[in-house]
Amino acid sequence: MSLYQNTMKKIIPVCLMLIGSLTSMAQDTNPKKEKERVDLSNRPNDHFMLQFGYANWTGLPDTINKQGFSKSLNVYFMFDFPFKTNPKLSIAIGPGISTDHIVFSKTHIGLKETTTLLPFTNVSDTNHYKKNKLATAYLEAPIEFRYTTNPANGTGFKWAVGLKVGTLLSAHTRNTKYENKNGTSISNATMKESSKRFFNKSRISVTGRVGLGHISLFGSYSLTPLIRDGAGPIVKPYTIGLCLSGL
Repeated sequence: MSLYQNTMKKIIPVCLMLIGSLTSMAQDTNPKKEKERVDLSNRPNDHFMLQFGYANWTGLPDTINKQGFSKSLNVYFMFDFPFKTNPKLSIAIGPGISTDHIVFSKTHIGLKETTTLLPFTNVSDTNHYKKNKLATAYLEAPIEFRYTTNPANGTGFKWAVGLKVGTLLSAHTRNTKYENKNGTSISNATMKESSKRFFNKSRISVTGRVGLGHISLFGSYSLTPLIRDGAGPIVKPYTIGLCLSGL
């Protein structure tokens, strides 16, 4: 019995040492997974956004002769705040300027008229300006909920949805190429008129973006009518285009 006890006294410490060694090796080969840390020190953040797109109105009556390519040009500077729990997600907010340039043909837009309704008059049967444009500019404050697959350098897939609130800065028309009803040029005169009387002073729009790296497609749709209640047709602006973002 004493031989057995002596043998066990020798084997047990060896077994304990072996178990300890195996446990240590298992810990080394299977370390506890730590939460991935992302270096955001040089994160581009999409601070600066330049947008160019096609602009149009919903609810435009058939009696209004809208023709040509109408465009929108927007510039924003956004402050981006990534989520601490997930840097791929962030909230961004910041100021910007949004402009729409809606093109018409042989149409007099009476911004200076004293009527209750904003006139869109077909003038093709008399002397008229061939090209007509109605331009509006808004000071806006967009807010976006953003997602990007590569928050460290901004080169991956990204999308954003949001809302923007704006206040009307200006509304004006620009009329060019004065001609008679037969289309014969009379002069190259240009006439401009400016008035905000017929328009809603504020605008709320929903927005969305999806893209890769610094290039994305964007869209926006106004939830509020462009023309104030009782002053004209109920039209709502929308835009689809390209967004260049970076910095």
